[in-house]
Amino acid sequence: MKILVISDVHGNLPALENVLKNEKKFDLIISLGDVVNYGPWSNECVELLETFENKILLKGNHEDSFISGNYTSNNIISKTFFDFCYPKFKKKNEISCYAQEYQLNQFIFCHTIENKYLFEDSEIKIDRNYFIGHSHQIFKREIGEFLLVNTGSVGQNRKNIDEINYVLYYPLTNKIELKRIIFSSDILVTQMKNDNYPQLCIDYILSKKIK
Repeated sequence: MKILVISDVHGNLPALENVLKNEKKFDLIISLGDVVNYGPWSNECVELLETFENKILLKGNHEDSFISGNYTSNNIISKTFFDFCYPKFKKKNEISCYAQEYQLNQFIFCHTIENKYLFEDSEIKIDRNYFIGHSHQIFKREIGEFLLVNTGSVGQNRKNIDEINYVLYYPLTNKIELKRIIFSSDILVTQMKNDNYPQLCIDYILSKKIK
């Protein structure tokens, strides 16, 4: 059995499509949340994930914000993205059905732990095995006797916007593969410009391109 585990698509449909082009055959897709916001294609990303028969779709903090219609962060960049993207969103019913977590083979799949941004060097104690997203950094760590796997971000890698991250998990053998794909973000930037995104948002994405 092969499971495709993704997180933090953030409305970047071309990046999501590129993952699916590279991984044509899998038995189950698990999305750890934050399908929406930032990119121009939040509706389309939700629609695409709904087409899979075998899927587990989980909520992230951006789904929570799109469901409530309220974004509480003081970060001016993320707030500007929300204010621009939210009025265009039409799939609230679909994301309202997303679950909070999923368990398989001694692993908990969820968006993050205790609402924290967890990185490869973060200090944290865990009492079970986890697959998470949220921090947009891909890694696999042993913490005591447990394993913490972060799938990174499909649509908004914050160190290199032109890198897509996801994970393949084989539950029969517990094999875990961290995947990195280089994929140009030019189509993302072009669409943001065509959609008249605020310049602050466009500049933020451009700042994540490695010169």
